[in-house]
Amino acid sequence: MCGINGLLTYKKDNVTEKINSMNNLIIHRGPDDEGVFTETNRNYSIALGMRRLSIIDLFQGSQPIYSDDKSIVIVFNGEIYNYKLLKAKLELKNDIFKTNSDTEVILKMYLEYGVDSFSQLEGMFAFSIYDKNINKIFIARDFFGEKPLYYSNINDQFIWASELKSLKSQLVFPNKISKKALELFFSLTYVPAPFTIYEGINKLEPNKYIEYSIEDKTLKINSIKEEIVKENEIAFKGNFEEAKKITKKLVTESVQSRSISDVPIGSFLSGGVDSSIVSYCLAKESNEKINTFSIGFEKKSFDETKKSRLVAKLINSNHHEFIINEKTLASNLDVILENFDEPFADASALPTYLVSEKTSDYVKVALTGDGGDEVFGGYNKYYINAINKKYTNIVPSTAHDFLKKISAPLLKMNNDNRGLRFKIKKTLDSIDYNENFYWNIISLGFKSEEIELLLNEKPSDIFEYYKMDLNLISPNSLSDIRTIDRHLSLEGDMLVKVDRTSMLTSLECRAPFLNKKIWDFTNTLPESYLIRNTSKKYILKEAFKDVFPKNFLENPKKGFGVPVGDWLRGALRDELLGYIDKNLILDQNIFNYEYIHKLVTNHINGFEDNTFKVWTYFCFQKWHKKSFLN
Repeated sequence: MCGINGLLTYKKDNVTEKINSMNNLIIHRGPDDEGVFTETNRNYSIALGMRRLSIIDLFQGSQPIYSDDKSIVIVFNGEIYNYKLLKAKLELKNDIFKTNSDTEVILKMYLEYGVDSFSQLEGMFAFSIYDKNINKIFIARDFFGEKPLYYSNINDQFIWASELKSLKSQLVFPNKISKKALELFFSLTYVPAPFTIYEGINKLEPNKYIEYSIEDKTLKINSIKEEIVKENEIAFKGNFEEAKKITKKLVTESVQSRSISDVPIGSFLSGGVDSSIVSYCLAKESNEKINTFSIGFEKKSFDETKKSRLVAKLINSNHHEFIINEKTLASNLDVILENFDEPFADASALPTYLVSEKTSDYVKVALTGDGGDEVFGGYNKYYINAINKKYTNIVPSTAHDFLKKISAPLLKMNNDNRGLRFKIKKTLDSIDYNENFYWNIISLGFKSEEIELLLNEKPSDIFEYYKMDLNLISPNSLSDIRTIDRHLSLEGDMLVKVDRTSMLTSLECRAPFLNKKIWDFTNTLPESYLIRNTSKKYILKEAFKDVFPKNFLENPKKGFGVPVGDWLRGALRDELLGYIDKNLILDQNIFNYEYIHKLVTNHINGFEDNTFKVWTYFCFQKWHKKSFLN
């Protein structure tokens, strides 16, 4: 695990100085080692750099790694979980290896199969290969987008990096906020690929690679080719019991493959279904007691440490529990939010950072339950999608509008308590009689009509790019909406959160549920195997229910919620009030002052709970002050 950087320039520049400067900005991603490759030719100069967190092959795995004739060079961020199998395959072809690292396996695979080799890599990765033989650069990103990759190709300069801060440090054109990214952020509370908050900078989308021709100065984005499955082979042909056995086998094997490490490894344990199953599998495979880690809150309605303690006792782990409060938050908030380099308002980043920080005192690698909801159908919004279809067929839109109007006073909240009223209001607000239901429900910040009020202009179709790219203008099936989540919330929110917060503490996180074999398998199953009535992740829970206490896996999960609504009225109140200063807002020329002032003051004064909207606004202003203006 590490961070990578690279730049190609057709100008006369000191690329060694530049790449070293980029590397220095991401030392937290790789404090153990660094490596640099530079080359200056008649028409261009190129540099590749990396910072390394040593996990596999501690003594021989330094990068960059070169082909035998030095004509091809690679830098790599991530882990390839099937690298030993691929290595054995190559050794049968008489390939000779100098290291035991997965980086060298990627390079040798490229030498043997070219870009077609990228689809054979199972893992989380972002890597860049410079091939002097054909004067091209290839940069690839993994199937789910676990590892980040930013790039910019402007003014005779092609730059790429694991983190935006490194890339941005080398740009000479003025900062300009992307209008599309601004709309996406205030709708989703994050900015998904291929967009970033800046015009002229993009994220490489998951399961794609860049092919950059140095001679032609052309950049092409290609999809990593997947194995073609015939239509009649897609549906699972077995029964539920067979599917259950396969599920348990695939999850167990995935935990095993993600447990390969030359350094100590542990597990996050929230007490929910996903982390409990991962921790159980890890403990079962380990020859000694594993370390498990959890975060709790002083506010009991957000705390689930009792459940994590129960699982820790069951699997006999060395359990470490940490409780956080407003004071802990206040002392860490700036460093957490600033490290994202663009606006990011998923409040669960705060406890994720804190549990990562504590965990890194004990281990260098932690397994997580991330991806379980997307892969197995674990979100409430998935069965609410089915409710929306039935509801809109029965209840006329006029009756729905009337119901919303008369229920509004009853559902109005004045504190950050995400109980039954919150869920009913969220569902009613998301009901849509056209084709936008799911696009509405994933909009955790502002709805389209609210963004018009917030930004003083009517936005275009905020999700048009994704509707066209995924061919999901009107998502209908569970497979449709899980695909949307894989490309938006998983890539843009969940994985960004875990990568930035854990790597800030020099901890590597691995997610066993994010395994393409498991994803492909669940896509072949009937929807009723994933969600049965109101039981989400049904087949996963059935596969493992015999190893947990009765009904334990059916207990409702709160999620990694954080009481930021209360904190905005408490420890963060003064800072928040500073962000609704009239002169500040008029100078920015972004927001409607009257609208945002009312929204914030109503929240602070307890007239209504606007937690998600106000927190999203707060995070934007914090980024604008700390990163954009600097």
